[in-house]
Amino acid sequence: MDINYSAITKDSFVELQVKDDNFRDNEQLKPNSNDDLEADDIDLDNLPLIFGQNKSGSGVYGAVFNLTTTIIGAGIMALPATMKVLGLVVGVVLIFLMGVLSEISVELLVRFSVQCKAASYGEVVQAALGKTAKILSEICIIVNNAGVLVVYLIITGDVLSGSIHHTGVFDQWLGHGMWDHRKLVILIILVVFLAPLCAMDKIDSLSMSSAASVALAIVFVVVTFTIAFIKLVEGKIEAPRMTPDFGSKRAILDLLVVIPIMSNAYVCHFNVQPIYNELEGRSPQKMNRVSRITSVICVLVYASTAIAGYLLFGKDTESDILTNFDKDLGIRFSTALNYIVRVGYVFHLVLVFPVIHFSLRQTVDALLFEGSAPLTESRKRCLALTAVLLALLYFGSTVIPNIWTAFKFTGATTAVSLGYTFPSLIALRLSKEGGSGLSVREKILSWFMLILAIIVSIVGVGGNIYSMSSKGD
Repeated sequence: MDINYSAITKDSFVELQVKDDNFRDNEQLKPNSNDDLEADDIDLDNLPLIFGQNKSGSGVYGAVFNLTTTIIGAGIMALPATMKVLGLVVGVVLIFLMGVLSEISVELLVRFSVQCKAASYGEVVQAALGKTAKILSEICIIVNNAGVLVVYLIITGDVLSGSIHHTGVFDQWLGHGMWDHRKLVILIILVVFLAPLCAMDKIDSLSMSSAASVALAIVFVVVTFTIAFIKLVEGKIEAPRMTPDFGSKRAILDLLVVIPIMSNAYVCHFNVQPIYNELEGRSPQKMNRVSRITSVICVLVYASTAIAGYLLFGKDTESDILTNFDKDLGIRFSTALNYIVRVGYVFHLVLVFPVIHFSLRQTVDALLFEGSAPLTESRKRCLALTAVLLALLYFGSTVIPNIWTAFKFTGATTAVSLGYTFPSLIALRLSKEGGSGLSVREKILSWFMLILAIIVSIVGVGGNIYSMSSKGD
């Protein structure tokens, strides 16, 4: 039989017609001895962090909800107290500036993750700074997220069961009973509400709960702002201070302590890659759109909450403003509004919890089981890790006495590192290796963020140590 086919030589290649959203149509697939993709063959601006066709995933607004939920947590409760220290003008300006800096750092993180094909925060840190830095960044994520989640549990328990200085919602509704035991209430909430949500193996599965959490945060802002407006019209609000008070040693010390809280307010960088990886039709441009919408929402929510909370309670504003809502507000329906604010925000924290837990579990898995199959392919390992982490978080919520001191320390160390130190170092380092270089303006901003992060860390840690030693004396 005659055969009309000829052999193909080893050095030749076949042109294939490719139809994939991640690559241009009719692009040639050529052999590469180093198995690397040349920059001329692929548009880096449209390169995904994970290769392969993304047939389904979250839309832009689902990603916005997840990223917004990552940012808006218990930290919002401390912002009115920062206004008491900084004054309205300086406080609002800092909320805006920190939002802008956080947005820039997120865009740089996405951009250079694409350049080095990193699928997680740790991977892009390793590409830029090495293995040791990767491990350090993963430890920062674990400490930061675990600390935040413990804070969520303690706040939830304090609001529902009460504390030494404040009456719980259950006590006001039902009187004294078994619900007075904060540890028991936290355990029931953990098992009944949090465990099922935390068992999800994809962050996109949390889009609806994240949307609900954002809605509850907005309800909190609207109610607080409405109360403040009514009292302002009725002339029941004292004139607020507009600038910081430098008149005493105590006032200056307070300034040093609140700065880390402000810098911690926008940290979401550990969840940027997971959200990007599950974004439908993902591209850096689409993720930048997600981060910009998120930044606008968070700046508006933060500024509104900080202003309204400070106007409402003035010099009596506490470090956790939720504790201010257990007394008469001096307007009609005060009791009902108090319940709406406190119970609504507890539900918000319950819905925020699994989003922060997701990146905590992913990071612990990457650190302990490096090289293993992804958690999405190992359901048993996913559930086991979830159970162990929830147990440890519950234990932490029962033994840590002062959540706000811990919160300020993480704000000055791990949060600053994740939000500003690592992203600026990544940008400055990887820009020298070709690909996506930095403009002069971007280099200046990167250096500014790096220097700012170092100053905030030193000032924040020093201020907290001095504050603790002063109280001890």
